[in-house]
This record gives sequence, C-alpha cells and structure tokens, in this order.
Amino acid sequence: MKKVGSCGCHGDQSCAENNLKRLVMVGNPNVGKSALFNRLTGSYVVVSNYPGTTVEVARGKCRIDTEEFAVEDTPGMYSLLPITEEERVSRDILHAGGTAVVLHVIDAKNLTRMASLTLQLIEAQLPVVLVLNMIDEAERLGIQIDTDLLEKEFGVPVAAISALSGKGIGVLKEKIASYKASVAKPQISYGDPIEKAINTLVVNMPESHGLSQRALALLLIQGDSAIAQEQQKLQENSIDFIRTTLTELEAKLENPANYLVSMKLHESAVGICEKAFLAPAKRGNTIANLLGKWTMNPLTGVPILLLVLYFGLYKFVGEFGAGTIVGFLEENVFAGYINPWLNELLTTYVPWAPLRELIGMDYGIVTLGFRYAIAIILPIVGTFFIAFSIIEDTGYLPRLALLVDRVFKKIGLNGRAVIPMTLGFGCDTMATMVTRTLETNRERVIATLLLALAIPCSAQLGVVMGLVAEKPAAMAVWAGFMLFIFLFIGFLTARLMPGARPNFYMEIPPMRLPRPGAVFMKTYTRMQWYFMEILPLFIVASVLIWLGNITRTFDIVVSWLSYVMGWIGLPKEAAMAFLFGFFRRDYGAAGLYDLQQAGALTGNQLAVAVITLTLFVPCVAQFLMMKKERGLKMACAMGLFIFPFAFLTGGLVNGLLNLLGVQL
Repeated sequence: MKKVGSCGCHGDQSCAENNLKRLVMVGNPNVGKSALFNRLTGSYVVVSNYPGTTVEVARGKCRIDTEEFAVEDTPGMYSLLPITEEERVSRDILHAGGTAVVLHVIDAKNLTRMASLTLQLIEAQLPVVLVLNMIDEAERLGIQIDTDLLEKEFGVPVAAISALSGKGIGVLKEKIASYKASVAKPQISYGDPIEKAINTLVVNMPESHGLSQRALALLLIQGDSAIAQEQQKLQENSIDFIRTTLTELEAKLENPANYLVSMKLHESAVGICEKAFLAPAKRGNTIANLLGKWTMNPLTGVPILLLVLYFGLYKFVGEFGAGTIVGFLEENVFAGYINPWLNELLTTYVPWAPLRELIGMDYGIVTLGFRYAIAIILPIVGTFFIAFSIIEDTGYLPRLALLVDRVFKKIGLNGRAVIPMTLGFGCDTMATMVTRTLETNRERVIATLLLALAIPCSAQLGVVMGLVAEKPAAMAVWAGFMLFIFLFIGFLTARLMPGARPNFYMEIPPMRLPRPGAVFMKTYTRMQWYFMEILPLFIVASVLIWLGNITRTFDIVVSWLSYVMGWIGLPKEAAMAFLFGFFRRDYGAAGLYDLQQAGALTGNQLAVAVITLTLFVPCVAQFLMMKKERGLKMACAMGLFIFPFAFLTGGLVNGLLNLLGVQL
C-alpha cells in the first residue's frame, strides 16, 4: 500500500532539494522504523506487525531544537549486500551519500542477531546512531542492556527507545543533534586472503560515494553485481585487474567469500553484545507464545486459519459489512431517500434529458457512481480493513507464512509470498507493489499473475460474499474453484518458468493483543487512501457509461457481450455488469449485486458469474502497477491471458454444473 503522510515532502525529493540535513532510517524488517518515522515527523505511514510494510521510501520532516531535518524511512534490509529489490533500494540510498545521520533501528530484544548490520554500517564509515527500539518490551522480558558499554564498544551513539510510547525519543534527538563521529571504532579482520584482496581493490574504488572504499571493495568481493557493474563503467582500464584479483581470492578460499564475511561479522557482533546484553535465564511459556506456536503447527494452525476466515471474513465482512450495512445504505438511504429525491428534483428543474441522465436516473454520477462507491463498496472495504488491521497487528501473518510455506513452494513461491497474497485481499494494486519483497524475478512474476487472476480485492470479495451469503453451495463452488485455479495456474507457471528456488526466512514478531489506536489509524488511513482512489474512477466510469448510453455505443457492446453471457449461461442483463467490470472489477461486482437483488440470477448463474468476474481483467490501477513493476510487455501478456481465461473458465463451470445436473 502506498503510504501517506502529512508532511510536505512525503514521497518525493523536495526535502533534499531544500538542502535540509538528512536522517536516514535503516534496519531489518519489522523493527519499528515506520513507527519511529511517525514519531519523529508527526505524519503517519502504515505500521504493521510483520515485515515488508515499507516497500517505498517515505519522506518527511522533523525539527530537533532549532534545526529542521529531512527524514527518510527505507525498506527493510538485513545486510549491505542486497538480495531483494527492497534491500537494494535501501542500500542505494546509503551508497548515494549525503546523509547527516544514519539511524540504525534494531529490535532491542534481538540485539545480537541484528548487530552485524551495525558493524557493516560503521565499517562503511557512515554517521551511525544505533537505536534500540522496543526497549519497553525487552525490559518486560527481563532483558538488560548496558547502552553506555555498547557506545564504547561500537564507537557510535546508542539510544534505547520505544517508538510507540515515545520513551527515549528525547534522548535520541539529543544524540542526533550532538552527533560527532568517533575515532575509536571496532576493527574487523576477515582473514589474510580477504584482507589482502581488500587492500588490493580499495585503491580502485571511488572516494565520493556514501560507502567507504573498504566497504565497496568488500561488497565486490562478496559478489555484489550492482557494485561490479558500476566499477566496470567507472574503471574500464581496471576490469581485468579486478577480475584477476577476485579469481585469485576465490582460489585461496575454501568457502565463498560472502559466507566468510557474514560469519566474521556475526562473530564480532556476538563478541561485543555478550558484554552488554544480558538475557533472562529462562523464558516461560506465555499464552502468547503458545498461541504463536499453535498457529504455525499444521494440526492446530489450519483450524485456527479456518476460524479466522469464518469469523473475520464471512461473518464480519460478508454478513455484517456486505449484508447489514450495505443493505441499510442501499435500501434505506439511497433507494429510500437520495435517489428518489434527486430524480424528482432533476425531472422538475432540469429540462435537458442528457444532463438529467448524467447526474441521476439509472446510470448517473450520483445514482450509480456515488451509490456504488458509498453504499456498496465503502462498508465492505471498511469492515475488511478493520478485520485485516486486527489480524496483522497481532503478528499472525508471519506465522501464516510459515504455515503455508510448503504449499507455496509447489507453486514456485515460498511462505514469504503470503504477505502480498494476503494484502491482495485488501487491494491488489498495493499487493502488486509489495511483490518487490520477494527474492527472485520468477517469484515476483508468478505472484503478480496470481494476484491479477485469482485474488479478489476487499471490495470485490465483500460484494461476492454478500451475493452468495444466502447460497452456501454457490459459495462453496466459488471458493473451491478459486482455490483450484490459484494452485493450478501457480503450479503450471512454476513448471514453465525456469529459475532458482530461494530459501525462506522471515522475522517472527511477538504475538500480542491488537492495539485499538493502531487498528483505528490503519483502518482510517487505508480507507481514506482506497476511497480517494476509487471515487474518481467511479465518477469517470459513470460519465463513460453515460456517454455510451447517449451515443448508443454501450448498447452495441452489450449486444456483443450478450452472446458471451449466453455461452456461459448468464442472462443477457449480466453483460452490463461485465462492461462495468472493465473499469473496476468491484464496479462490475456491484452491478451483479443489483441483478441478484432483482432476482435475475439462479444459484448456478450466481456461481458462474462470481467465478468469471473474480477472474476478470485487473482494474485500471492494478494494471498500471503491473506495468510499473513487471513492464508493459509482461503486463499486456498477463491481461491477454486473463481475459479469455475468465470466460473460458466460466463456460466450463456452467457446462460442468449442467452435465452433473447440479442446481445450487
């Protein structure tokens, strides 16, 4: 999801252009960088209890004493040697230079494991302040950290804070304002062969970058392809010399250089942290720990998942959001008051029929566009985002990733992909952007295709659940086919696309009770963003539909689509809903809602319609995001595959139900 913020320079480079000093926040995923960004800037970006929330750089401003700083919140990174695209974005920001202070934010509970990156940043001669976030949680667990000793050992300022409560923020600001580079810093030796290669290469490294020459040489030795390509451009005469040095080093090492460097960094970090970090002797099994284990065990995790889906989606979003709230707004507010009042007003005072039809009547901006957006989509999106915010704030999603990892590996993904897939049930556009967190291009392509094909967004999902809520058999057919399509297409794509299968790793945050304030803010922010995106599109769609009606163009298109509707067993009136679906799939789903309310669809037709529309072409916003992330050629190829596939599947489902004599 694209993040929002109230600061004037969020999402662009205006802070840098204003010559403000830059604070850049880096660190592992899910350590609270976004929460600290919110605390420092007073703006809001979505904070979640799982990694991968930040996939774009958020920018804001903060004032410390009398000086204003530009603040940048970067995607999570484990090392200066990037593996995923999100890590590369963060590393490139540091590599570009120009940072006044780098805030390395870590989870205080996991200091030892995360301190390797601290050493890398220090070795790269970056102006580091080590931020021990979640210090309140660490203290509750009985963990003791000597921050003075850490400052002495690392040679950089250290601040223990809680970004959520604000504890220690004043101390952090003081350390930022008074930052001075220390002379005494830890010296790491990676062994004679590597040190010799570093000393040989370092003279060829540029001096003007944010990372030190030694750090660049070390990245080159570890096989950083981006640094290698950069050196080839800058040092054309030295390419052979660099290659020769790396080849000679490889011949001297028994293990890959990257492995040796990582192990040495970890060993050095452990050596420092052992002096300053004291963990409690024994941790008891709390209810949260037990629940966390149960969610990851297949025997207990699957029933828990089914309970989450039943109460979170079916009962809360489907019955309450898409049933009770939509019914009230649709029947009592719009059908009872707004539409009749507006149509009477237009009939009385507006003599021009085209203008009346543009604003009201059957397909007007208010009577159709606003009604769909406010009475149908908004309650569904709102209830979904409430449920989703509660689930994500508990820390359940990373555990779900571990639970489904084995199944996802069959379709060319791994458990990490559960994050974009789950986010897709909120908004496929946002989820397509989050596919950046996947390690390989193969995974990103497969995930993008599955999101466009088989993952309905919250608005579409809510309308679908509202449509089939009274026909459980139709819901079962829809859910079964969508799961089959998801796994079948994923399985085929994984077989057709060559590529390496990466290992799966993910930070597991603590299980905790959802915080009401955080749930409210996440829901509000997402609803605001979503509504601001869909309302203009719904208005544009209404105008286009109005134009199509007055020019009779839509009659011709609907006539053509009627043949397709007949082939998949739907009444010709459903053609209009699918025509709406070209603008947004949830717009088309809302059209089906009108048909269902009019009693125009049988159980079989309902199942065929929702399956076909769920598989239908991506909405405009999602297609544009697919183009941005995967390129125009790949986005068009996916669209050309999905369009006929949706109708072909709808026709097959209709034929299968008729062949078996099933009446839903």
